[in-house]
Amino acid sequence: MSERDLKRPHNPQASSDPLDYNGLNCPVPLQSYPNIILGHGGGGKLSAELVEHIFLPAFQNDHLALLGDATVFSIDGGRLAMSTDSYVVRPLFFPGGSIADLAINGTVNDLSMSGAKPLYLSAAFIIEEGFPVAELKRIADLMGAAALRAGVTVITGDTKVVEKGRGDGLYINTCGLGIVPSGVNIAPNRAAVDDVIILSGTIADHGMAIMSVREGLEFEADIESDSAPLNAMVAAMLEKCPDIHVLRDPTRGGLAATLNEIAQASQCGIEIEDCLVPMDPTVQSACEILGLDPLLVANEGKLVCIVPKAHAAEVLQTMRSQAVGKEAAVIGRVVTDHPGMVVAKTSIGASRVITVPIGEQLPRIC
Repeated sequence: MSERDLKRPHNPQASSDPLDYNGLNCPVPLQSYPNIILGHGGGGKLSAELVEHIFLPAFQNDHLALLGDATVFSIDGGRLAMSTDSYVVRPLFFPGGSIADLAINGTVNDLSMSGAKPLYLSAAFIIEEGFPVAELKRIADLMGAAALRAGVTVITGDTKVVEKGRGDGLYINTCGLGIVPSGVNIAPNRAAVDDVIILSGTIADHGMAIMSVREGLEFEADIESDSAPLNAMVAAMLEKCPDIHVLRDPTRGGLAATLNEIAQASQCGIEIEDCLVPMDPTVQSACEILGLDPLLVANEGKLVCIVPKAHAAEVLQTMRSQAVGKEAAVIGRVVTDHPGMVVAKTSIGASRVITVPIGEQLPRIC
């Protein structure tokens, strides 16, 4: 994608009349499920319903109600951020990473999306009986190396062993704690009309790396996971512009779910352009072969930044100065039209509504 593509003006003649989007978002009606299915863990509508009807009523409080990647709270005048996540990826090792990298980077990134500086992590291991000790040591060593790269310290943990056939090898849970700098206020409901939407790099790399291994697919070029810590880039972005409105990492449910969550929280419309969303050609081919929408595929080393228009250029430049953000691109803007909805402009000037997935296209990818 070239600089010319990023600056391409929107063609006002592509549609002569404004579209009415109210009838375009027609999700499949959700049924009442008596039992949990895989889709409940996919980051889509089923996940949202599980949270809304089971967990929020049980643990109701103001912090939880914000439903952020991490929760920000105050203690003795300072602000802390806390996040937790569990990792059940299959296979445990894949091109470009492993469950070890995900366990560290995922929680570091969740803290970073609140603007926090990640400091400390916990690590809990649920190990299936018969799991090779040498493989466990390899994973622990990789986690230690990932923590060192991200500048965080694992300071507490837990180990449980379950009977053979009850644990699928290994699951890992991590919890993270970080400090939020003064003056930083990042939340999905802060997206405002005329804000610019920046994506830090190519989408769908992680999900397709996992799927290529599972399906035994071979391509002209290797597909590798984008798993990486984003905290250093976020710190540089906040130094350049403390007034960043929204940061989110598009993991489960992909870019589509993330943008819809922001649109719903802010009750603004979000408009992106398909041709501006960066994608590796090999990943795009893999998605086409498997019939997958790349906007719905999970990422593990990318972020969405929504920033006031006046600061967009300097934030974009800062992102591109970092290795994890060198392919960052402006992909759209926040608009007054179709509040609470995400609309994509196609290369031929048409429009399509981007909806939240019901469940997930690719289970067990993080």
